[in-house]
Amino acid sequence: MFDKILIANRGEIACRIIRTARRLGIVTVAVYSDVDARAAHLEQADEAWRLGPAPAAESYLRQDKLLDIARACGAEAIHPGYGFLSENAGFAHACAEQGLVFIGPPASAIESMGSKSAAKTLMSAAGVPVVPGYHGSNQDADQLRREAERCGFPLLLKAVAGGGGKGMRVVHDIREFDEALASARREAKAAFGDDAMLLERYLPRARHVEVQVFCDQFGHGIYLSERDCSVQRRHQKVLEEAPAPNLSPQIRLAMGEAAVKAALAIDYRGAGTLEFLYLADGSFFFMEMNTRLQVEHPVTELVTGLDLVEWQLRVAAGEPLPLTQEQVKIRGHAVEARVYAEDPEHDFLPAAGTLHYLHEPVSGAEISPAIEIRLDTGVRQGDEVGIFYDPLIAKLIVWAESREQALRQLANSLAQYRIGGVRTNLRFLQALAESAPLRTDELHTGFIEQHSELLFAPPGLEPSRVLALCAAFVLLTEPQTDSSPFAGHQGWWLNLPPRRQLALEYEAETHRLDMRSEPDGWWMTIGGRQHRLTAKLQGDRLQAVIDGVPLRCHLARHNDQLWLFYHGERFDVRLHNPDYEQQSTHNGGNLSAPMPGMISQIKVAVGESVAAGQTLLILEAMKMEHPIVAPTTGRVAELYYREGSQVSEGAELLRLEPEQEQETP
Repeated sequence: MFDKILIANRGEIACRIIRTARRLGIVTVAVYSDVDARAAHLEQADEAWRLGPAPAAESYLRQDKLLDIARACGAEAIHPGYGFLSENAGFAHACAEQGLVFIGPPASAIESMGSKSAAKTLMSAAGVPVVPGYHGSNQDADQLRREAERCGFPLLLKAVAGGGGKGMRVVHDIREFDEALASARREAKAAFGDDAMLLERYLPRARHVEVQVFCDQFGHGIYLSERDCSVQRRHQKVLEEAPAPNLSPQIRLAMGEAAVKAALAIDYRGAGTLEFLYLADGSFFFMEMNTRLQVEHPVTELVTGLDLVEWQLRVAAGEPLPLTQEQVKIRGHAVEARVYAEDPEHDFLPAAGTLHYLHEPVSGAEISPAIEIRLDTGVRQGDEVGIFYDPLIAKLIVWAESREQALRQLANSLAQYRIGGVRTNLRFLQALAESAPLRTDELHTGFIEQHSELLFAPPGLEPSRVLALCAAFVLLTEPQTDSSPFAGHQGWWLNLPPRRQLALEYEAETHRLDMRSEPDGWWMTIGGRQHRLTAKLQGDRLQAVIDGVPLRCHLARHNDQLWLFYHGERFDVRLHNPDYEQQSTHNGGNLSAPMPGMISQIKVAVGESVAAGQTLLILEAMKMEHPIVAPTTGRVAELYYREGSQVSEGAELLRLEPEQEQETP
């Protein structure tokens, strides 16, 4: 076994690897970019070395720096985690040349499967069915267009070197093809350094089922159950579970054997995942092989009782597989939810910000010995979720004896998970875990789109109650300083003057609250209606009665920002001083950035007339492209930035004038 390893990654996966390495007595070396200088994985590792500036191309993708650090610190091996250089054959080669062990498959295996088109050709030759499409080397745009017409629509454009939904577009009509191809190529080039594309017939009702395989250098290969990863948004997984529900023993066996056969055919070593599309008639098609540890590996660990990172380390150190296929036992059911900084109500756009408030769910041991709850995370309260890397905050994984129990506990744990300071998908995940279609196994890759009305239900708390609860929290916690609007009034219940005014901004509107205190509570006038409220605060938990209705919620505050948490929902409210005067929200035709990012392409010029829905510029954030489109017909009056500019969320990007405002000659 190794004495010392370098972890060429960051965030939760770096913390995950450190946890196993520490248990095995292996010294760990972390690396970091400038924006990660206070990251959690640095505190957990034995050593930490700086890589460079924040952009991945200048830090986590710098092979030369990683190799220099490995030599300087005396590491024997490098664990790449997932993403970044984990599937880079050149890096695996470079490690071998430097006498370092790459904790992953040999470079030849990565090369065989690293190109999705080559992998499909290889699998087809091995007798594994593949999705119909075009996997050729001719990347001329006209050739791809002809192949698209031959394959038929809907069609999926995929980056040959890609993964994680990047460089991927669904095309429903030939008229969409050219723009979708150009956009997917730009995204693939930025993410993987390779803009080659393959085409596949899009199968919207298929399930995404993948098989975890492990091989050693002695020619042994086994599979460790399968996972269902059908619930996806933007072609990226959101919810994963093991074992995959409602598969016959014959299908499980066929998939597992096909996966091991494929891995052994390329002399594979270490952890790998074969991904398949599974149709209702029982047929399945090979999609791709991921030559690394998957984000969703914890669900496999919980149903097998195995530590896959330990297996990776042992196999890389030259040991045989710890178990045979017959010794692998599956118990219970595990479900993983990926907690992201993103905005589900706006097409899951990535979000950025500071985790000003963080309350994590309790462990399974505190609930029941028959429940296991695991949280894989790399962030703490006060940490920043930036624009340079994937916006994953944590993975919440639940194991129980049955799928029904696991989903129920997942929903409960998500309701306990509270984050303030950055938008998240927590409420969406809770709605997903609670949804009847999910619990009745109606799984396919279009699940979220099909059930969007159910998953994006309106808030469960009336605006007046949101405002009343926030007002009570403010009044119970307001520091009595000279700058406070309530300065000089100690002890709300007895000593404060009987009337107060408060202004709270909620859902882009400012609301004035008139309040009259009584010995045991308040009368509040909100929007012309009176409400009777009593409240008691214990820590961040508020117990209140509004108009005779008891309510329990949690609240947190950072400066003037308030977050109210109720049954898993988060309500964002901003506090204003009583003399606040509401300002107009009219922006005069300015279009703003929905998130922080970089302007990668400007597609219009000042003075140009544009149509409603036309793409005006491309904003790149978290390795994804986000088009900014014209909301209406008009003329571009001003452009406020150049290509390559970094912009913050809410920054005004350009100004449109209505057509009728154009001057006539």
